[in-house]
Amino acid sequence: MTSEATAGRPPDTVPWTGKASGWLRGSRAGLLVIALVVGAGSGLGAVAFRYLIYFFTWLATGHVQFGQQGRVPSTHLPWLGLAFLVVIPVIGGLIYGPLIYRYAREARGHGVPEVMIAVADEGGRIRPQVAAVKSVASAICIGVGGSVGREGPIVQIGSALASSLGQWVKMPESRLRILVACGAAGGIAATFNAPITGVLFGVEIILREFSIEAIFTVMLSAMAADLVSRQFLGSAPFLSGLPSGIALHHLTSYLLVAALAVIAALAGRAFAKILYATEDLCDKVWGNRPEWARPAVGGIAMAAVSLFVIRLTGPGWLGMLAAGGAAFAAYLPIVYPLRTMLRHPLPEPEELPEANAA
Repeated sequence: MTSEATAGRPPDTVPWTGKASGWLRGSRAGLLVIALVVGAGSGLGAVAFRYLIYFFTWLATGHVQFGQQGRVPSTHLPWLGLAFLVVIPVIGGLIYGPLIYRYAREARGHGVPEVMIAVADEGGRIRPQVAAVKSVASAICIGVGGSVGREGPIVQIGSALASSLGQWVKMPESRLRILVACGAAGGIAATFNAPITGVLFGVEIILREFSIEAIFTVMLSAMAADLVSRQFLGSAPFLSGLPSGIALHHLTSYLLVAALAVIAALAGRAFAKILYATEDLCDKVWGNRPEWARPAVGGIAMAAVSLFVIRLTGPGWLGMLAAGGAAFAAYLPIVYPLRTMLRHPLPEPEELPEANAA
């Protein structure tokens, strides 16, 4: 039945589904109810995505994590020896590239810039298939050694789930954007067991709106996502492998922390510049060749780098926890952007109207 026919009926003859849909769209309580559903969905999405990564990693290597055991062969393909470090990334690229190219090209990239574009330019509209394609493609990419991390994909997965629900209910654009931020916040909260971080990320980076309604709605979604994920993943801190009992006992220690913050900011800025410069270089070298084949070719270069620094494969935080000295850290600003861009290219910087400011 069309919305016009429903609108022309007397109130007592409107179906209960129409009344419920109107209540969800127009009332503040309805927005909060949908935010809870989005949070629960984002939490479940984060759990499912993590187990997808475990599955594809085991399928490729026979181990829980790619490369974290050192240069050891796959238990499934022992006859390949260490050659599997080259073969597996290429096979993964041959699956990842056509999957993205055929079903959801907006699922390429890290995930966060694409969500920002959707909020800034598309009114928060993201196609429903993005969540499924992003989940499978990113899990394959990480499972075969791609250094892309979980945070970017889960932001896009949670946002796509939220946008799909909002479009199904026919939410107005202003509220659809809030729901997309709810999905992003829920994904971050569930992935890192950090609901406050999820709220700040969703409001400041994705939504860029500081109204009371938006903040409270995003907060509710992040808490729901974190609560759901804890039932499956536990309540331990995400970076539990870092040394415990760290304390600052002297004023000079706080000055060193401040200096470290400045250095980290400069390093982050340098990393971003290297990342985009590497992207431009890869685009120039690749030219007009088929985009679907690019991840497979990038897998060869990625494997070559991995032979020198094997712990750069898979989620980046594993290598961070394993880093024991400055020699390992010195590789990161050089090889990590190269590997990331070859395996998971970003959109052009000029395509990101709000991302550059963020």
